[in-house]
Amino acid sequence: MRLGSASGGAAMSRESDRLYRDRRLLVVFGVTLNAIMGVTSIAPALPAMARALGVGSNEIALVITAFTLPGAFLAPLVGVLSDRYGRVEVLVPSLLIFGCAGLACFFVKSFELLLVLRFLQGIGATGLGILNITIIGDLFAGRRRTAALGYNASILNAGSMLYPAIGGLLASIGWNYPFLLSAAAFPVAILALLHLRYPKPRGAGGFREYASGALNLMRRKRMLALFTITLLAFVMLYGPYLTCMPLILDERGIGSREIGALMSLAPLTTVLVSSQFGRITRAYEIKRLVGTACIFYLLFVAIAPRVSSVETAIVAALLFGAAHGLNLPSIHSLVVSLAPPEYRGVVTSINGMMLRAGQTIGPVLVALLAGSLGLANAFYSIALLPPLMLLALLAL
Repeated sequence: MRLGSASGGAAMSRESDRLYRDRRLLVVFGVTLNAIMGVTSIAPALPAMARALGVGSNEIALVITAFTLPGAFLAPLVGVLSDRYGRVEVLVPSLLIFGCAGLACFFVKSFELLLVLRFLQGIGATGLGILNITIIGDLFAGRRRTAALGYNASILNAGSMLYPAIGGLLASIGWNYPFLLSAAAFPVAILALLHLRYPKPRGAGGFREYASGALNLMRRKRMLALFTITLLAFVMLYGPYLTCMPLILDERGIGSREIGALMSLAPLTTVLVSSQFGRITRAYEIKRLVGTACIFYLLFVAIAPRVSSVETAIVAALLFGAAHGLNLPSIHSLVVSLAPPEYRGVVTSINGMMLRAGQTIGPVLVALLAGSLGLANAFYSIALLPPLMLLALLAL
């Protein structure tokens, strides 16, 4: 534990307040909000979209798949391009592609054309969730960086909570109206050009030298451990919490409205905890925060299968939200700290791929476990993941 003087704490508090108003960071927040818009604001419109375009529920899910697919294979390329040519040089075209393709979706009448445009929009979106973290790592250092990453994680989770409601409201006007939100990318692109001009990372020589250095960096034990923690954290989020928790609550006779309210507690807690990340890191080292998050994950897994009332469900949701609120900005802080500036883009992109892998593996893993062991025992099997995260933490 690290404790500072009262005057030092007050000075850091004032510095954090100034940081929150930094124009460059506000532009990054805009990038973050665009990065998560493409799924969270569109999902509530899928039923109306299916009816309007005359397709089934299985087919309409391709609207999400077409958007997320480019990130599975283009993320490393975006990272490499940003390292070699500059962050803003990649960010602005990404925002313009995202905005143009998304806005074009508003006007289409064909399901096939919609999928093509969503794929193009996904190409633009690929860079947004990589470059926001990379740029924060470039622009800020030390305590200012940890505070900025905490604020960004808070913005991300706040957007994840608000976009479904906004998308649902717009979808009540028309199935295509949520796509109008994509126009927000245009002012963010202009602001990025105005406020995110800063020196490019020093090059690592020729491309062969750069590729060799990047591969050597990502083979290091600490980097592999960090990628493992990212993977397991998002397996926890998309498996036990987002997939299994609603089913557990339903089994306990809790209604849909109550389930929705309970499930919103975790992201709300994540917003509150991550917004204070800068203050928390003044007292505790980041590795200790990751360890604390692992303990909270483990407590969640122990409590969730035993939920017998709304009160115990609240405790489980709060534990998970606190865990993710500590873990997410910690992971981002470690990524940008361990990666030298000339490799930061590609390292952040590989970490983003681990995140997407966790999103994919989590639901599949718990479905397989629940099918063979039952829902409660699936939770207990998942209890192995937090200790694995702690083992990975030892290598950092």
